[in-house]
Amino acid sequence: MDFLSKKDNFDLDKYLFHQGNHFKAYEFLGAHPEADGNIRFITWAPKADHVQLACNHNDFTGRDMDFEPLGENGLWIYRTAQLSKGDTYKYRIHFDGVSHLKADPYGFYHEKRPNTASIVYLDDFKFTDDAWLEKRRKSNVYQSPISIYEMHLGTWMKHPVSDTGGLTDDELTDLAHYSYREAAKALIPYLTEMNYTHVEFLPLTEYPFDLSWGYQVTGYFSATSRYGNPEGLKFLINELHKAEIGVIMDYVPAHFCRDDHGLRLFDGTPAYEHPDERIADKRQWGTLTFDFGRPEIQSFLVSAAMYWFREFHVDGLRIDAVHSMIDLNFENHEPHEKIYNSDGSETNEGGVEFLKKLNTAVFDYDQSLLMMAEDSSDTPMVTSPVDKGGLGFNFKWDLGWMHDRLSYMDKDFSHRDYFHNRMTFSLAYKYNENYVLPLSHDEVVHGKKSIVGKMYGDQWQQFAQARLLYGSQMSEPGKQLLFMGQEIGMYHEWKDREQVDWHLLDYPDHQNLKKYVRDLNRFYRTHEEFYRADYEPEGFRWLVVDDAEHSIFSYTRNAGKKFKICILNYRPDVYHDFKIPVPYPGTYREIFNSDSTEYSGSGVVNDGRHFSFAERHIREDQHIKVTVAPLAFHVFEIETNSDGGMKNDV
Repeated sequence: MDFLSKKDNFDLDKYLFHQGNHFKAYEFLGAHPEADGNIRFITWAPKADHVQLACNHNDFTGRDMDFEPLGENGLWIYRTAQLSKGDTYKYRIHFDGVSHLKADPYGFYHEKRPNTASIVYLDDFKFTDDAWLEKRRKSNVYQSPISIYEMHLGTWMKHPVSDTGGLTDDELTDLAHYSYREAAKALIPYLTEMNYTHVEFLPLTEYPFDLSWGYQVTGYFSATSRYGNPEGLKFLINELHKAEIGVIMDYVPAHFCRDDHGLRLFDGTPAYEHPDERIADKRQWGTLTFDFGRPEIQSFLVSAAMYWFREFHVDGLRIDAVHSMIDLNFENHEPHEKIYNSDGSETNEGGVEFLKKLNTAVFDYDQSLLMMAEDSSDTPMVTSPVDKGGLGFNFKWDLGWMHDRLSYMDKDFSHRDYFHNRMTFSLAYKYNENYVLPLSHDEVVHGKKSIVGKMYGDQWQQFAQARLLYGSQMSEPGKQLLFMGQEIGMYHEWKDREQVDWHLLDYPDHQNLKKYVRDLNRFYRTHEEFYRADYEPEGFRWLVVDDAEHSIFSYTRNAGKKFKICILNYRPDVYHDFKIPVPYPGTYREIFNSDSTEYSGSGVVNDGRHFSFAERHIREDQHIKVTVAPLAFHVFEIETNSDGGMKNDV
């Protein structure tokens, strides 16, 4: 943050802000040091009778620090030389004879919970990640490998705390937390070892309640103080970039928490939330929905997103709960609860238009950024450009893929033939959107079990199926995401107060699953067939799709003339001399096998060369005979000559 406030009449700022088109509103509103030594405060409280600055100098009463109106549309301004960097403050908002203390919605830094004041903050951090940014801007995100490690910074790894006498729960939690800077030392070597291309953090914006995981925000422009100051987070991102690891952050414009010091009834009336209580009330989460159609809210939310791109150099945002933003009846299932537009539709038009504006602004700024929608609806064209009628995201989580895979793999092996189509259905709509295949935190918490725990069978079968699932995720069209702890085979679901069960790495099965995920990520990144044509139909071709009797699937992944053959067996049976159709005559070799003993598999592998037979099988004129391992993921490739042509000699 290298900008200083300028004294002027703010006419352009005011105009853009009230039009909903001020995408750097954080440079205008909030607390800003000025060149003459003053701190300038501007806030928006359109229905307020009066606004005061509450701070240590007036015992947070607001006395003698009165704002003046800045124009006629609810902006207020105050300048003082009595505060400096590091001082805490709130706004005392007066309305209808009552006053409330509010944190600064545009504050860059806030006190650590349970305290709630904003902090005057300005840093001079200098990023040194130009090489990364240049490489990113020259890349094609759709044709690049993207393997994401999703994590919650507070519970990935913790310091041991032995002396707990007299400490509150919050104090104990804070002692155990790694700071942003400490996380950089531990996390970056791990992500590098595991060959991930990106890390995705659950929200790091400020929030009051630990167990909301950051999804109930109070400070949209503030890095949470749980792990240090904003400069610490910039350091972490800068170091990740220097290690060539992209950074995605969860961003939550769908709703906000009801805490008194936050945005709720900010000026005594619904300023940030929708004025219709039926629309505002998010009963499921106990939160409030933004008034997306209000121009000043659009300026606020778009600016918040742009802030993380511009000032923190994040590479992408994952937008949480998109379905709740675009559906008026997201939670209304009974007839008497339904809300309709004047034309009888149920679309939250304000939410739709806001998302279009958000994505347009982001990609006008930088086409190489990632905007990922977590959307559980069947709304079409989520990842289509705005000018073609879409919402404008460039990626969407494929929640259907995730649910189908997990619901199939908890079934008794002998019953899987009845559910065979669950494994093929997602491929029927695969090219409707640009999908990410997620195995996220949502699926390993609140009684849902861990990934290993979801798998049917005994312990060996569970681990084998976890390897198989991850192989399926890697090899199917779409980018991929895995939540922390699932790469080492945690038995427990995510314990959102405790760290990952790293002690499990003392045991071979867990060590070897970690090794498998490491090698799978490396295999993915070094074979472009698995990522270059994720969103082009020619990148995928079924070979075996209807074999419900054996629960075997096979397909090719293609990049131009290059291809790999994937074979997946969802039963604990070994099949010898099993025919797999192949698209070309030649000799084939197995190059990856999840059943290898180094991954705690049974060791059913295919050594040597496998010659194709000129005999039609299923839909191809050639086939090979292989041994299919139990609950395993195999990859074969055709041998090539030095000129790149395919070998078909014996």
